[in-house]
Amino acid sequence: MEFFCYHRDRPDSVALRHELLEAHWSYMDRFDKEMIARGPTLTGDDVPTGSVHILDLPDLAAARAFAFDEPGYQAGVYRDVLLRRWRNLLGRTMWDFPGGGTDGNRYLVLGLGSGQGADLAVPQDRDDELIAYGPLLSDDGATWLGTAVLVRAPDPDTARAVLTPGLYADIEVHNWQFGGRSQ
Repeated sequence: MEFFCYHRDRPDSVALRHELLEAHWSYMDRFDKEMIARGPTLTGDDVPTGSVHILDLPDLAAARAFAFDEPGYQAGVYRDVLLRRWRNLLGRTMWDFPGGGTDGNRYLVLGLGSGQGADLAVPQDRDDELIAYGPLLSDDGATWLGTAVLVRAPDPDTARAVLTPGLYADIEVHNWQFGGRSQ
């Protein structure tokens, strides 16, 4: 089962986050084979605001353990955690993204909603810019709750346009970058 996990930082937690960086990476190393995508969200000044992980785990209990046993969460770095089932409509990891890990601006786009699902198919005109794309689902995988996208785009407005306006209660756009240890 695939899961989308977004730990959002508490205000003024940057120093603690940096102090725990090696513990965070060591924890994530344990999930290397399950990882579909990972990386921090950032302000325009490259200050971390959160941490995104998309991974394939056996079940919801394993996903909850992943999210809530994370060292930063345990130490109070994060103000909240968005944990949802997710479906990998691209069928690849971020490391398979043909655009590589450093070229261009990267964004996390979260469309949050309820009711009839929206953007349930990969937009063909943006395929070469999509790093990860899929619906956010309820714990049982039956109910659509939104869409999560990692995308390369020239600016936040272009990134937002990957989702259909008016079909979501809210669309968030966050600066994002490939995460993990330097290779």
